[in-house]
Amino acid sequence: MTKQADFKRLVRARMARTGESYTIARRQLLGDPAAVRMAEALHVSNGDCTDLAGTGLARHIVYWRDSLHEGPVPALGHEELRRVRTAFLMGAGADDHAEGLRMFERRDAALEAHRDGEYVLWFEADLYDQLQIVQILSRLAELEVPAGRITLICIGEHPGIARFGGLGELRPDQLAELPATRACATLTPAALDLATRAWAAFRAPAPDGLPAIAAARSAELRFLGEAFERLSREYPSTRDGLSLTERRVLAAAAQDSTAGDVFVRASAREARPYLGDTWYFATMDRLAAAPHPLLRTRPSGTPAGPATEVVLTGDGARVLAGEADHVTLNGIDRWIGGVHLTGRDVRWRWDEGRECLTG
Repeated sequence: MTKQADFKRLVRARMARTGESYTIARRQLLGDPAAVRMAEALHVSNGDCTDLAGTGLARHIVYWRDSLHEGPVPALGHEELRRVRTAFLMGAGADDHAEGLRMFERRDAALEAHRDGEYVLWFEADLYDQLQIVQILSRLAELEVPAGRITLICIGEHPGIARFGGLGELRPDQLAELPATRACATLTPAALDLATRAWAAFRAPAPDGLPAIAAARSAELRFLGEAFERLSREYPSTRDGLSLTERRVLAAAAQDSTAGDVFVRASAREARPYLGDTWYFATMDRLAAAPHPLLRTRPSGTPAGPATEVVLTGDGARVLAGEADHVTLNGIDRWIGGVHLTGRDVRWRWDEGRECLTG
């Protein structure tokens, strides 16, 4: 009895220190083989708002910070792609640029250095995360890491949370329970191959491969098809030349609003959130800076921010009603993965009627 009581005290002490559930803390102290493997693996997630360290399951953690759904992601070598992504995300600031490049280099080096071990990926169902997943898995395939040494934990919902926003909403004990649920899967070679094809299709200079990925079904990568369909809807529509995000922004701005209000209303229309307010504000700025502005900010020319007033212009109302085409009117200069859309006569469009890419 004394030994049992002493052990329980040790378990509770660990729980207090790590935030683990009783079951997880007990397994760790007993040296559960699965827990030991989990502790020795390299854990990768989309950002440090997810408290992986607090679960007690992860000692080696890498956070994958990149908004791949925005800006150029061409089919370049790893070093050159790091430079392209850094230049886009960090802008012209020399100090930020250097630190951003170092962040990408450290991240990629950690992934490669662990190639003889196991990996646990913690991600969500939205487009932001799904693109990161296929980038990571494609790289692991290049490193010849067997699929059986890669575990994916990926969720799109969680009990008790009406509109699940991400793993960062979960307590450490809730995160620690996920490996024992259906959200956790050891990858198969087929899943690794699908991820590799998805990454190649995303980075290709033409979007011809996107429909096949959107139509693919995988027990392990169960959210990938949905994410690639959402990605496809960022191409200009045959109806009005707007991406789905742009159309939702204009619709949200049809009533007098602040940019913060527009962000809240537009993002509420998404089945799964993937854009933060920064990217929504950048979209508003782009629409306001067009030769024929579809939005106007007040005071005039003010960059969009939470309290900036945003007004739909007459041209914006015409485009939103399908009476004019945004690309024909204003042209476009935008990257979607490896595709660079430019000019007033783009080849690839999203066909609203048939719900598919045309080109």
